[in-house]
Amino acid sequence: MNGNRRILGVGWLLYGIFRVVVGICLIVFSGTATVMFGALLGRVPDPFTLMAVFHIVYVGLVILAAVGGLFGILAGLALLGNQRSARTLALIAALLSVSELPFGTTLGIYTLVVLLPSVGSSLTIHA
Repeated sequence: MNGNRRILGVGWLLYGIFRVVVGICLIVFSGTATVMFGALLGRVPDPFTLMAVFHIVYVGLVILAAVGGLFGILAGLALLGNQRSARTLALIAALLSVSELPFGTTLGIYTLVVLLPSVGSSLTIHA
């Protein structure tokens, strides 16, 4: 488990930093994204409702990136420091990032496979 812990720790630390940078880029380029999405709404019957939905989804993506990055950094530091909370933080980070292709999905699934107990290990076969 120690080798997996180090790999997961470095992976989550790097991925957490990446997610924070993505969140910052989303904030910096929000004006550009709004103008680009608004340009698509020229022939839509109710563009104001769609623009409101766009803003809600965009804020949700910024929050997801920031929270996922924060938990990724915390999980990476906890795994590398052998903290008691490492498993919990890594599982939360995995669940928050598993929808982010390709790196979040890969790291999230690897984390879930390594840190979740296997079903077969607790079963005993009675003959």
